[in-house]
Parts: sequence; structure tokens; C-alpha cells
Amino acid sequence: MTTIKSQEWTYQDYLALPEGGPLRYEVIDGELYMTPSPNTRHQRTVGNLYLAIGHFLVAHRHRLGEVFISPIDVIFSRIPLQYVEPDLVFISKAHSAIVTEQNIQGVPDLIAEVLSPGTERRDRREKYSLYERFGVPEYWIVDPESESVQVFRLADGRYSAPMELHRKDVLESPHLPGLSIPLSDVFSS
Repeated sequence: MTTIKSQEWTYQDYLALPEGGPLRYEVIDGELYMTPSPNTRHQRTVGNLYLAIGHFLVAHRHRLGEVFISPIDVIFSRIPLQYVEPDLVFISKAHSAIVTEQNIQGVPDLIAEVLSPGTERRDRREKYSLYERFGVPEYWIVDPESESVQVFRLADGRYSAPMELHRKDVLESPHLPGLSIPLSDVFSS
């Protein structure tokens, strides 16, 4: 992971960065983060989560909202620029106006980050802080290595102590009523 400090990053600066290639870009608190593409275990885990939520939403005829998988731009603020590419994002129907043709502009209902060696520190610190500060109601930190999920839910503007789930547990969310994901399915290879 490489970090470049600058308080002047704009979304237009971000759009001018080279496309494709092995790097993913994010801007948090004026710092540009460049991260290599994730490994296959990471991608498998993200894919399994996406499929579980996607199938659930299809079964409910998308009445609850939409799920997006990375790469997807989520812009919390343009000045100063606060831009991230979460691994997975859920936007409820009630907040669908934040979904634009180009990106997501606002606060998603749920964000999931799947840890990898190059992003763990940022997911646990910078992104945790950013999501809490902007009021993301639910944040999942998914760890393929320990086969666990920490579920953070906003209460009075702060994330409460996480609910710790493991491979034998079932993942649920108040933002997706009726969803029940066995974590053994998420961490299957």
C-alpha cells in the first residue's frame, strides 16, 4: 500500500488517475491510498457475500434496495474529498437517491470490508473512523483468515462494541430483514 498526502485532492483529480492496472485508489482525510488488487481468497469471500445478499434481494424483487460490489465509488464529501471503494455496499430503497449513474454520493446503509494484508490497518482504523463520522449505520469487517465477522452498529453517533461472529454463526442485519447468511457459506472455498 502506498499513501500520498495532499489536502487538495478533488474528485476530478481522482478521475484523472490512470485507469485499470493493478492499483485501487481511495482518498481519506486528504490522503491518497493506492492498494494492489486483492488476492483470490479475498475475492472469493467478497463474491460469496455479494451472491448471498444479491439472491436474497432478487427473491424479494429488490423491494429492499440494491447491493454493489467493488469497484464502486462511494463519495462521502467532495470538499475535502472523502472517497472510498468498499468491497460491498448496500443501499436501501429509502436511500436510493444517493445512487447516481456514475457513483454513490452519500451514506450507504451498510458497508462491508473484507480484510487483506494490504488493507487491514486502513479498514480497521481510517475507514472505521470515516464510516462512523459520516454515520454509516452498519459496518462489517470480514476476516477470511480467522473466518470471522465483526458487526459494528451505530448508536448515538458512535459504533458500539462489535458483535463477533465466527464460521459456525449466521450473519443477519436489521437493514435486510429476513436475511440469514451462514458464515460457513461465506468462508467456503
